[in-house]
Amino acid sequence: MTSEPRATSPAPVEKPTETAEALRTTTSGVVRRATADDAAEVAWLAALTFPLACPPEASRTEMATHIAQKLTPARFREWAASDRHALFVYDDGVRLLGYALLILGTPEGAAEAATVQEASGRPAPYVELSKIYVQPDVQGGVVSGALMRAAAETADELGPGLPYWLATNAQNLRAQAFYRKHGFEVIGKRTYVVGGLEHDDVVLLRTTR
Repeated sequence: MTSEPRATSPAPVEKPTETAEALRTTTSGVVRRATADDAAEVAWLAALTFPLACPPEASRTEMATHIAQKLTPARFREWAASDRHALFVYDDGVRLLGYALLILGTPEGAAEAATVQEASGRPAPYVELSKIYVQPDVQGGVVSGALMRAAAETADELGPGLPYWLATNAQNLRAQAFYRKHGFEVIGKRTYVVGGLEHDDVVLLRTTR
């Protein structure tokens, strides 16, 4: 799973306009920047999809605690308005089929901060793909790819020339294969906390564009 997903904060970055970079059309829907009005539906989608990416040993209590603390409508409203975040949704006109979140800043954990700095050869800030999730019934289709392409384009806008990284559960081989397809390579490991318990993640860095 990508995770919550920061030392010296970078200068604010102007968000792209809805009619320019923010809107990407696909054959069956649109990837667009989320607004505060989307927060409740994105939070519902996050609560639905987060457990599907958790390792088998994660308990329902752990997952429910994580969702209640970190994937709330208030959090998504904050991210939608922030100039250091880019929150995207895939909208088919009826429902939101997926979402993705970028963060510009310093990695939260010391392990991933050191790993990305060593692999990239430069200090923070970096751009993190903190989250990317899609509805279970559209996994393996166009939605995840469209979100990844929009995220990659905006990562270059949010932090021009900055390293672009993510982390996912070490047991999630399907996710790792998907990220490799989009130019990421495993560069190290970290420990990630879900509901107060630690799990193993791999850290990936985009090495090709």
